[in-house]
Amino acid sequence: MKKRFLVLVLLGAMMTAPVNAQWNNWHTTQAISSGFGLLGSIVESAERKKAMEIWEREKKQYQPTFKEAQEKAKQMETEEKWAEALERYEEVAKLNCDYGYTDQKTISSKITSLYEKAGRTEEGPSVINNPSVTLDDYSRYRFTLKNPISKGKKDNTSTSIVRVSCSDTETRIELECEATEPNDELYIKPETYIKSKGSGKLRLSSVENITTAPTVTRIPWPYQKLRFALIFPALPATAEVFDLIEPSSNWKFKDIRCK
Repeated sequence: MKKRFLVLVLLGAMMTAPVNAQWNNWHTTQAISSGFGLLGSIVESAERKKAMEIWEREKKQYQPTFKEAQEKAKQMETEEKWAEALERYEEVAKLNCDYGYTDQKTISSKITSLYEKAGRTEEGPSVINNPSVTLDDYSRYRFTLKNPISKGKKDNTSTSIVRVSCSDTETRIELECEATEPNDELYIKPETYIKSKGSGKLRLSSVENITTAPTVTRIPWPYQKLRFALIFPALPATAEVFDLIEPSSNWKFKDIRCK
């Protein structure tokens, strides 16, 4: 009797709860404890199916809107109405991120190229692939190397090290990170450190073109890349490789060359 009553309560909660167009397992886990086993699997499967049906229906519904925005964006670009073109491409990107009509990488690349033309440099060149992160002159460093890390020496991250530069006063690491979702939030924990044989932990001194937690740097669209630099104290002159570690995260690089 109690078990039957509990099932009715759970099913009632699932029927009245709102369903996202894109499936989110969080809603199910709030209504069903993992201890319900088969019951949980059945209800989760039913909600997933319902959510996918809603998503497919909405995808078909908004497809004409997507095509219209895409055509308008191209027209505005042809007419060199850069601000209007950028707004339309962003509308295209939003719909595409939600429903996957075409290649998002191409759309994101187009948006990035229009920031400066549209006068929105605070969202474009000043953040995305900021050229100021790359120095004009590296002669003051005793060692500079592009792509200084061996393949497979980083843990579960899409971030790549572009260049490392070492002097008697600092260690400069330039990195690039590609956004994976709209408004991707990036930051560096202040506790991040580098370490080599005989150096101990050398904690982060300063950053360029990225924020330290809890403040975040937002990258508007997937596939846009953020170029930034992390500055640390100098490594020992005898160091040949070092590690870059962000504590309590999967962001780790091993055996970065520095000599």
